[in-house]
Amino acid sequence: MTTPPALLIAGHGTRDEGGAEALRALVRTLGERHPEVPVAGGFFGVPASPLPLGDAVDGLVERGATRLAVIPLLLAPTGPVPEALPSALERAAERHPGLGYTCGAELGPHPKVLDVLERRLDEVLGGGARRPEDRARTTVLLVGRGASDPYANAEVARAARLLWEGRGLAGVETAFVSQAAPDVPAGLDRCRTLAAAAAAGRPGRIVVLPYFFFPGGLLERLRMQAEGWAAAYPGTEVVVAAALGAESEVAEAVMERYRATVADGPLPDGASCGCRAAAEDARQTDGDAVPRRAPVATDAGER
Repeated sequence: MTTPPALLIAGHGTRDEGGAEALRALVRTLGERHPEVPVAGGFFGVPASPLPLGDAVDGLVERGATRLAVIPLLLAPTGPVPEALPSALERAAERHPGLGYTCGAELGPHPKVLDVLERRLDEVLGGGARRPEDRARTTVLLVGRGASDPYANAEVARAARLLWEGRGLAGVETAFVSQAAPDVPAGLDRCRTLAAAAAAGRPGRIVVLPYFFFPGGLLERLRMQAEGWAAAYPGTEVVVAAALGAESEVAEAVMERYRATVADGPLPDGASCGCRAAAEDARQTDGDAVPRRAPVATDAGER
């Protein structure tokens, strides 16, 4: 029996132990559901991560892996990520001559990711989350990490539109923790105007949805910004939801990306990585995702 390529989950940049534990939980979930596929995960993009990507590669090789399908655990191609991941993989592969790898698409606003966002919304709204009149007076602020790359920021706007469609919300606005406008206070200003118009005399309500996977410093910055704004506008209810986390839907989306990457053809020999942009997923009538991918990074084998 041919051993399938190992699955390497590549998270971006965290020094937070809570984020590392969430990635470990995701790896455990995938390992339990798909014991035939060796799975590991680690972070790239920052030094001193508690779960380095290079260690994850070393561990898979020790388990006998000779080919890796790398799935970037990203919602958008943020900042320098398209260059950083191939570089991190090159460094790891130098220790293992002959190791082959290729990169799949980022998760982006995958339908299963949107399902988790909706659950986070329901959690903070409580028992009235699905009443039409309750949702109709709720405005959501979807907050991304923020990047200097406008295409990365546009992915957050695309996710906001997909989240808004058919869910009965007053509106879904976007903001960014850093590097891009609008920032969180400006986004909340826009939500306050929408919430007041939709509430029809009742107190407006804003739900801040973090559009990133793991807890950590980024989420704490977001909470501080939202709490500071809410203190200045006590007449508007503001609640901050949890990050996406290692939910089962996230595991399913990662496995879809893995299968699509492996189905593209035999994984290459040696150090080669063709990373792709965030996939454009569409909901069909049966709810399946249809991934379409486009290259965004130079193939490492051509450097």
